[in-house]
Amino acid sequence: MDNKHDILALLRGVADGSTTPEDALLKLKEEPFEDLGYAKVDHHRSVRQGAAEVIYGAGKTPEQIIGIASAMGASGCHNVLITRITQKIADQLAQSIPLDYHPIPRLAIAFPGERVQRGSIVVATGGTSDISVAEEAALTAEVMGNRVTRLYDVGVAGLHRLLSNLDPLMRARCIVAVAGMEGALASVIGGLVDCPVIAVPTSVGYGANFGGLSALLSMLNSCASGCSVVNIDNGFGAGYLASIINQMEGLKEQT
Repeated sequence: MDNKHDILALLRGVADGSTTPEDALLKLKEEPFEDLGYAKVDHHRSVRQGAAEVIYGAGKTPEQIIGIASAMGASGCHNVLITRITQKIADQLAQSIPLDYHPIPRLAIAFPGERVQRGSIVVATGGTSDISVAEEAALTAEVMGNRVTRLYDVGVAGLHRLLSNLDPLMRARCIVAVAGMEGALASVIGGLVDCPVIAVPTSVGYGANFGGLSALLSMLNSCASGCSVVNIDNGFGAGYLASIINQMEGLKEQT
């Protein structure tokens, strides 16, 4: 089964008599993963975690990516994320599978389809140079069914730019703060809002930035409560976590 809704539909079919228990058992016993030799495609991940498997493209050949994505598409998956691939690789993939490629975050969406938009996530950056990581976070969250507001180039070097956007910040269920240099943006936002803030250090900066390490340590040492930190340049991880927080808050509001 591909997701929780499929399993619920199957169980309802047993309950109303349109599906026999034996047929339902057979479907549930089908392998939860598909062994391609070079990869074991986890078809039941959406059942366990609420989102389908994401393909990390770096280090994989185009043929391997096509094989994994095709297996997911054949099982009914749409909006399959493929992260960290170049335009050249994307062009090769597009010859075999439907693909929507975004060059700035180097992220592709295979078998693109309709997306719902729930709640409110804000993705903010300290500077324009941080946008590639921020777009990875924003697109990940959007593909997972969230409404995303982008606030780019609102860093502490010109604090008035951030303060002029207090309304979307205050309305957000979760905020992703993406910054390099000294990484101060997350602390400032964390001191303004009442929702969780996910800090993303980037490798943007001069020598003493140490490839993002200084921003990472600044964010880890933030005095603002409610800030969590993901790895350097990990926009995908931030977008995924923001989606979970946003949708959990939505469930709370419905109960």
